[in-house]
Amino acid sequence: MTDSGRDRPGSGGRRLLIIVPAYNEQDAIGETLASLQSAGVACDVLVVNDGSTDATAAIARRSGAKVLDLACNLSVGGAMQVGYQFAEANGYDAAVQFDADGQHRADQVAALLARLDAGGVDMVIGSRWLAGGEYRFSVDRRVGSRLLSALVRLLTGRRITDPTSGFRAANRRAIRFFSRHYPQSWLGDTVEALVQLCRHGMAVAEVAAQMLPRRAGASAAGTITGFIHTLRIVLAVLID
Repeated sequence: MTDSGRDRPGSGGRRLLIIVPAYNEQDAIGETLASLQSAGVACDVLVVNDGSTDATAAIARRSGAKVLDLACNLSVGGAMQVGYQFAEANGYDAAVQFDADGQHRADQVAALLARLDAGGVDMVIGSRWLAGGEYRFSVDRRVGSRLLSALVRLLTGRRITDPTSGFRAANRRAIRFFSRHYPQSWLGDTVEALVQLCRHGMAVAEVAAQMLPRRAGASAAGTITGFIHTLRIVLAVLID
């Protein structure tokens, strides 16, 4: 993690921004940022503090990350759009979405970037399914993921095994698009954003990515809430 991507460009002179949307993640954010710092990837890290009421922002600043404080909670989608706007305004060549809760592995950022650098795609998704199924999905999430994968294939013709994965790398073209158009509802920030990107002529690829349990806290969506959101996003992308 560096003070400026202008000072330490990444592979091939690439300027990389890692965007970490965070809402009340004081128990996890420190370890998450430490893992990025030790990963050896030349980058800037931007924590988008999504209206947290705890010490998330203070811990992020002490860890050396850039921090943008939002006046209120916008959800992951809103925080990510702010991050993409920052990336575009400051001339970054690539941006990686990285969860604050510790589920994403910093040592696998390089795999996403390698596929992005290989060319032919605008976004790369880290897939838990391609990693051999070691990530423990609950039954409802497993069914929901399969349903949404089928929906994405129906609407775009692309086979995406893990459409709800938030571990993603985007190139300049995708950064520019997402800075202007980014769904902000739950699952919209993953599934709907993916559908929009494909329908605007951009290419997506997946690489295997192993993920970890949350370091702290719990998911904001339980079984019933998750089911309702899944139905909502199905209707939203079909109507769109």
